[in-house]
Amino acid sequence: MKVLGLTGSIGMGKSTTAAMFEAEGVPVHGSDAAVHALYARGGAAVGPVEAAFVGVTKGGAVDREALSKKVLGDPDALARLEAIVHPLAAEDRREFLERAKASGAPVAVADIPLLYETGRPAEVDAVVVVTAPEAVQRARVLARPGMTEARLAAILARQTPDAGKRARADFVIDTGAGLEAARRQVRAILKTVRDPAWSPRRKD
Repeated sequence: MKVLGLTGSIGMGKSTTAAMFEAEGVPVHGSDAAVHALYARGGAAVGPVEAAFVGVTKGGAVDREALSKKVLGDPDALARLEAIVHPLAAEDRREFLERAKASGAPVAVADIPLLYETGRPAEVDAVVVVTAPEAVQRARVLARPGMTEARLAAILARQTPDAGKRARADFVIDTGAGLEAARRQVRAILKTVRDPAWSPRRKD
């Protein structure tokens, strides 16, 4: 089974692109969904996160807004949080991919927002970077409830620049031209990696 690592900066359309892969019958593991489950009532991250950031849980679940206030703009706090959450999300992803392989899936996608930032390219066979023009990205993100210029700047500061991601990618999907254009790019990538003659060429 070939594993594609799907990544991209905030506002680039990565979640929409992940859904396109799913629509093509590809198993997709979403790190964001995994983290939501880890933060939910009974989730494996609830206890460790509360121990590290007292007062950020409510009703047995992590209050994401309260947690955000604790870590935003504090690199040390963010590093402590990531040291808790990333290994748990990675284990969830490993188990998902094992199930996908056992099911006979020829290709699976691991949606990892911080793939480059967490040093995980070697865990996948190829990296797909989702991109869009900067103006499109900013418009999308700033339209989100509660988003501000300062918050966007803080998020971008901890992400590898888009140009750097694209330079290291095996495949690039540009969502700036609309959904149908992105869908054609998804199908072209799947056609390539499903070809028995294709072999991964990792750049990292």
